[in-house]
Amino acid sequence: MATVSSAPPSPPSLGSDDVSAIDRLRGVYDRLRAELARVIIGQDETVERLTICLFARGHALLMGVPGLAKTLLVSKLAECVSLKFSRIQFTPDLMPMDITGTDILQETGDGRREFHFVPGPVFANIVLADEINRAPPKTQAAMLEAMQEHKVTVVGKTSRLDPPFFVLATQNPVEQEGTYPLPEAQLDRFMFLIELDYPNEEEEVAIARTTTGDALPDLAHVLDAADIIAAQQLVRRVPVPDHIYRFAARLVRKTRPRGDTAPDWLKPLVSWGAGPRAVQNLILAGKSRAALSGSYMVRLEDIEAVAAPVLTHRLITTFAAQAEGIDAKQIVARLVRETIAEQAG
Repeated sequence: MATVSSAPPSPPSLGSDDVSAIDRLRGVYDRLRAELARVIIGQDETVERLTICLFARGHALLMGVPGLAKTLLVSKLAECVSLKFSRIQFTPDLMPMDITGTDILQETGDGRREFHFVPGPVFANIVLADEINRAPPKTQAAMLEAMQEHKVTVVGKTSRLDPPFFVLATQNPVEQEGTYPLPEAQLDRFMFLIELDYPNEEEEVAIARTTTGDALPDLAHVLDAADIIAAQQLVRRVPVPDHIYRFAARLVRKTRPRGDTAPDWLKPLVSWGAGPRAVQNLILAGKSRAALSGSYMVRLEDIEAVAAPVLTHRLITTFAAQAEGIDAKQIVARLVRETIAEQAG
């Protein structure tokens, strides 16, 4: 990237090899969506956001009621990209070692006994943490440590997780009894909050036709681990104009009610805004979306498209906002509109 100077820097341009790689990635992404569409009906935006998150090296939190094919979507995504998939059903009695693995005492061939590490289900490329808010905080912390550090420590021994490593955690927004909601600091570890809604009537009819007949088809392998790692590195090299950096920073700073940049209408609605990690995630997600759409530079529409999944779970609304029926998504949408208008002016 270009060094910062007193004059607004021009973003570096991609080399011919990277331009060709982005063109190929766009074609691969189109094939991936076409394969997933054979079994996943009506979740185009969810597929796009999951893929953006994967290539940006982020993790995602899926929010939706049961029966919206969350597990099927994630398992089929893993099938298309030839990655090892693991599903962990979080329950109140789940212990950290049930996720990370543990040492067990085994007898060797010469009659001696030694401890051997048995890896847990977190040792996979795509991990579905189903209903993560049902596990106690200690178990949640073990999962989130693996997400952040890409390694686990058991009895003083550290083991690294093989890349790519992508965690999708789910939460049921309806049933909250007996759950342990993730603290805000842990929610901040997720790049995206992806909310799934009910399908429309035509989609629901198509779902019934697809899932009540023969077995679901096997999907073609579109990518492998090496391809994904190369694509993740390519995404990091996508140029970002200076005004896009400024836009992302201004947008995030406006979410902080105690700051002097927050609009007056926001201050009674938000008790806590987004931190610097939100700016990083806006830029990274914008780079990923630009590359997947075949663009050689991050555009304003890329940041606009990822603003809601990046910022919604990072805003804590006040009781006044809840009483008025105003949620974080509505606040983010208004902030984006106002910040775009200021940028244009």
